Parts: sequence; structure tokens; C-alpha cells
Amino acid sequence: MPPTTAWIAALALATGLTAHCASQELPNIIIIYADDLGYGDLSSYNPNAAYKTPRLDRMAAEGIRFTDAHSPATICSPSRYGLYSGQLVCRTGRRPRAFEGPGGPSFIKPGELTIAQMLQQKGYRTGVFGKWHVGLTWRDKDGKRLGGGFKNSLLIDYKKSTPLIDGPNALGFNESFITPNCPTTDPLYLYIENGMVPVEASQRHNRNNLPNPGGKWRWDNDEGWMSPGYRFVDADLLFYDKTVAFIREHRKSHAKQPFFAVFSTQIAHAPVLPAEEFRGKTKAGARGDFVFELDALVGRVLDEVAALGIDDNTLILFNSDNGPETLHTVWMRKDHDHDAAGGFRGMKRDGWEGGHRVPFLARWPGRIPANQVSSQLTNTTDIFATIASVIGFELPDEVAVDSFDMLAVMLGMHKQGESVRPHMLTQSFRGEYQLRMGAWKLLDHTGSGGNNYEKGLLQQYRLPESAPEAEGQLFDLAEDPGETNNLFVTASAQRKVMRTRLAKLTARNGGRTARRDRKPIGIENVPHLDKR
Repeated sequence: MPPTTAWIAALALATGLTAHCASQELPNIIIIYADDLGYGDLSSYNPNAAYKTPRLDRMAAEGIRFTDAHSPATICSPSRYGLYSGQLVCRTGRRPRAFEGPGGPSFIKPGELTIAQMLQQKGYRTGVFGKWHVGLTWRDKDGKRLGGGFKNSLLIDYKKSTPLIDGPNALGFNESFITPNCPTTDPLYLYIENGMVPVEASQRHNRNNLPNPGGKWRWDNDEGWMSPGYRFVDADLLFYDKTVAFIREHRKSHAKQPFFAVFSTQIAHAPVLPAEEFRGKTKAGARGDFVFELDALVGRVLDEVAALGIDDNTLILFNSDNGPETLHTVWMRKDHDHDAAGGFRGMKRDGWEGGHRVPFLARWPGRIPANQVSSQLTNTTDIFATIASVIGFELPDEVAVDSFDMLAVMLGMHKQGESVRPHMLTQSFRGEYQLRMGAWKLLDHTGSGGNNYEKGLLQQYRLPESAPEAEGQLFDLAEDPGETNNLFVTASAQRKVMRTRLAKLTARNGGRTARRDRKPIGIENVPHLDKR
């Protein structure tokens, strides 16, 4: 159940909190957002992983690890919209898509409150560094908005396009250093710093200039237009440096303010290009080294926070935007006996669990108890309401309409076995819906919702249809986590309940999944562990 005024008062009484707590500092908040990292890609989630992720495993041990966490969608851009808005992309009236070239405009509509704007209202300085990929508005010499596609990159008039009207700095971030699309996959290959483009894209990228580990891991590196000096191989080292520079400068010049930083990586998105210092660090090939690089960078963030003396007052969240890429999943299973999907059916783009069940960790020393493993159903969209709860921001009903507050769960104060969420929606690559209610899962479509398992490399993972005549899929994940026994026909009563609920949640006008009248817990009611 969500926190109520009585619940919060009871928590304060039970933990011995008094009125002086209202003056407690708001915590710094860091989100590390990985790309195409599957449920089975961390060794804390997958004991049979082909490599170890020691720093992320330690982060999990020092806080809470969620085992039933999901991305809002099964591809990059709509999931990132979910992080920044607390909403599914269907609320925009647009279908899920991933942007390339000068693609846009932003999924975030004018006037829509973002997580960064919310934090700014509470006095935070905010920054985002790395992959953006929510859509941007670019214009040609006549001021006309350009559509996606690689050829349109040459038509951009940078003077007319910048400062970007829907870039991070227009949406609540004080500082930003981003790429418009996937940093090493989808041109436009350039950097955007605080809404401006320091170096225009004027060169044609040649993929043959990049390493090709194993002769195949450079796959999905498109040859579009790039800025001179653009960095492919060590992209995440650059994003890490920018993130840490922001934090250090903040502590030097704005120490009395809390900060919010998003470190948005491109690991483990294709192409797989581990930085030189990480090559050969694992026995699981290029992608194993790539994920190990991500693990090391997370460790460096943790070490930096500790070195600055702000560890106890910094909430760090780690999450992924969808499941593992198709060829990555196939190659890692074949070459290294590593299942990036963690034993679940499907992978990136699919509505089955492997497409959207992802790692989710939270660490806040002194506030979040260590060694917690939670089976609470949760979604990336919930980060919005959870942070709102920390900072005492009461969300209007029309804001973050798919976001549930998970703070009580993180604090270990939520009743075991009681679900915060009565339901959860996700969307697959084609925009089709999946609905969870408890252990029941409805896929309002046939097939994967994304990839084609009828031919090619994925055909080896095709499963026989247990209800070939059904127009949808219904699984009991408690008994069938592999989604093999379709109960769409036989469990007709459950099907009707869920389809009725789905229609209500996805209504064109007024559709939402979150409760109304949400009440934040507030920092004054978040106990120190030593005072419990």
C-alpha cells in the first residue's frame, strides 16, 4: 500500500524521529543507467555468469537488489522517456521508436514535468552525461524541422537549431554533455554540451577505423555523419569523466546544495567496443570485457563519492533500459555459455520477460539496509515517484502517471509479501502491451511482440505454441516463469479480468496505472539505521 499520513506519523514515532529531522539535508542522487544490459548480465543476479561484476555485486550487497524489476519498454528511447517522465510512452500518443539521425521531436512534451525539473524545485543542481536518445528538434536553413534518417544530418542548420529547444537544459538539467542517439550505433555522431554543438558533424564515419573484436562484435555500427574527433571506443570513459567533473565542481562551488546526476552509459549496446584498458580482463570475450568495464566505472563512481566524504548522504540507483541485444544473447550463449537474459524467454524488443526484466539496485548507506533482496514488482518509471518521496515532493495526479513509490520497500519498512503495485504495464517493440497483475501476465498480442523467431539465428529459441488458436498470451509466472504454457483460453476468467483492466489503464483519455493522491514520505521520515 502507498504511504499515508498516518503511516508516516507511525514511522516517525516508531523510529524515534523528532521535529528537528525536518532540517535534515536532502541527499545527493545519482542514477547510473545502463544500455541493453540483461537480467543475467550481473553475477549477483546470475551465479553462472561467465565473468564477475564485483563492484555491482558489492553495491547490491550494501543496499537492495530487486529481482522483479522491469523497463517500461523493450527498446531504448521509450524506456528513457519513462525514466525522465515517470510515464509510459503511450501517454504521448506516439508509438515506441528509437531515434536516429536528427530524429525528434522529444517524447517529452512541452510543459511536462521531468524528474530533473522536480528536483530543481527542491533546490538541486542537476546534470546528465552520456546517451540521451529521447528525441531532439533539429532545423534546416529554412527553419523547417528535420525528420530522422542519416541523409538529413547534412541539412542541419546548427545556428537555427541551437540552443536545442527540447534538449536536457530545456528540461531541467543545469549541466549536460550528451549524444543525441546511441553513441556508437546511430548517427548523428556528435556531442551536445548545454544545448549547443561544439563541433558540427562534417565527416563520414568509416567503421573500418574501429576495432572488430572476434571479427563480429563491431556489428551495428552505422556509417553516418560524425564530428571530427568523436570518440567511439572509450565513449563511456568520456561520459564518466564528465559525470565526475560535474560532481567535483558541484562540491567545490555549490556544497550547500544537493546534486542530481545521471550517468547514462552506452554499455552494453552494440557495437561492443571495450576501452583498451579493459580488453582481456575477463575470459568471456569482448562483451564480457565490456560489462566488466561498466562494473569498473560504477566502482569508480562509488569510490569518488566516498573520497568526497558524501557517501552516507548519496542515494545511488542502477538500472537498465531493456533486455540484452539479440545477437549478443545468441553469441554469448554459444561462445561463453553465458545467458544475458538470465534464463528468461526473449530478449531486447520482445514482450516476454527477457525483453524487459532488468537489474535494479539501490544503495544509500545509513538509510537503506544492506543485504536486501526484494521480489517487489517494480518498473523504471517508479524511480520518479520514489525520488519524489525522498525529497518530500507531492506529485500532482497528472504528473508521472505510471510511477509508484518504492521508498518504503528500499527502507525495509514495507510489509513483506504485499505488493505496492496492483498492476504494471510494459510495451514491446511494436507498441503492444503486456500487463502484470501479481504473478499473472497478459500479453495482448501473439508472438514475441518484437523479434522474429520463425527464421534465422533466433529460430533455435522458438518454442511450440501451447494455444495456437489464442489471440493473446496469458501466463502464471509463479508456476511458469519461462512463459511456455499459454492459459489464454483455459483461464478465461483471469483473462477477462486482465483485459478489462488493460483497457482502463491504456484509455486514450485518462489512462494511468499509478494511484491518485500520492503522499511522499519525506526525508524527515527516513530514519538513520543507527536510530532504528
